[in-house]
Amino acid sequence: MTRAGLLGLTVCLVTGIAGFPSEGTPPRIRVSPTGPIFLCPEGQPFHPWGFNYDRDHRGRLLEEYWEREWDTVAADFAEMKRLGANTVRIHLQVAAFLKGPGEPDATALRRLRRLLRLAERNGLFVDLTGLGCYRRTTVPAWYDALSESDRWRAQATFWRAVARTARSSSAVFCYNLMNEPFVPAQPRPAGDWLAGEFGGFSYVQAVTRDPQGRPRAIVARDWVRLLKQSIRAEDPQALVTVGLLPERRRTDSFSGFDPEMMSRELDFLSVHLYPDEGRLSEAMEVLDACRSDRPLVVEEIFPLHIRAENLIRFMREHADQVAGWLTFYWGQPPEELAAEGTFAGAILHDWLVRWQLMKPPWRR
Repeated sequence: MTRAGLLGLTVCLVTGIAGFPSEGTPPRIRVSPTGPIFLCPEGQPFHPWGFNYDRDHRGRLLEEYWEREWDTVAADFAEMKRLGANTVRIHLQVAAFLKGPGEPDATALRRLRRLLRLAERNGLFVDLTGLGCYRRTTVPAWYDALSESDRWRAQATFWRAVARTARSSSAVFCYNLMNEPFVPAQPRPAGDWLAGEFGGFSYVQAVTRDPQGRPRAIVARDWVRLLKQSIRAEDPQALVTVGLLPERRRTDSFSGFDPEMMSRELDFLSVHLYPDEGRLSEAMEVLDACRSDRPLVVEEIFPLHIRAENLIRFMREHADQVAGWLTFYWGQPPEELAAEGTFAGAILHDWLVRWQLMKPPWRR
């Protein structure tokens, strides 16, 4: 990192530590008007770098332990900062934040406010990803029974409540409408909004059960517009994005969310990318498909199907296309993983150590 870049990032993080009065919206990270990069309030470049904090190593979602084990959350945020993060992506669940279609949960919102204060103290920015239904067994029956229009209204209620809670925090980097949404090509059964399962969690969610002849991209656009409007009504300076999921074996399709159209609707593009050792050309095509005049953040990346050193090489080779990168932290520091003596622990330990040493920006 150059001296100027280090100074800019330091100033940006100090802004995050300082905090702001409870009234009004503080200055935020913004998109540069002259290119696909982020800027701090003072004008220095900002490169999102850090972790998804979606669960812990015991398989518990954040809302399942953040009340009784707040010290664990605080320790994890401090550790992510020590590992070089400036950004943490958290995943908020519908079941925790909505009691009913029009009734936000005040207790969860207070806990979110406390989490944002924790981020401020640690000099961390937060990617607030919402509308999670990761644990099928806890998704409210009333939520799955809603029609498309009523479900969208409930989702707008969720986002208005979250944005109203977060708007006074200097720690907010962005609002991410949903993790890996999709528009189905064909009608789905009544109440069936989730697709697939990974590690016991359902990360992929439909925004409609039946497109009713509408182009998939138009459904996606209308959904994004409604929720973005809901957020901006409470937090006008907010950056809004959505985590795009490339369809398997089709790098030209993003589950109904057309990147070109999304670049006109969103403040920046986010994509989830897990390169395959033998098919790096496909990962490159995904990045190329997301090229626009907006910044691109790879907000999920991890060496699932590739050696860590090759993934790092891939990231460095595409540094000019990507404004920021986020991997995963599940609550175990490298020292604890090394002491486990397990194969999985050794792999994760190696990756976290490499990640800590690899902090951007880089230039080829």
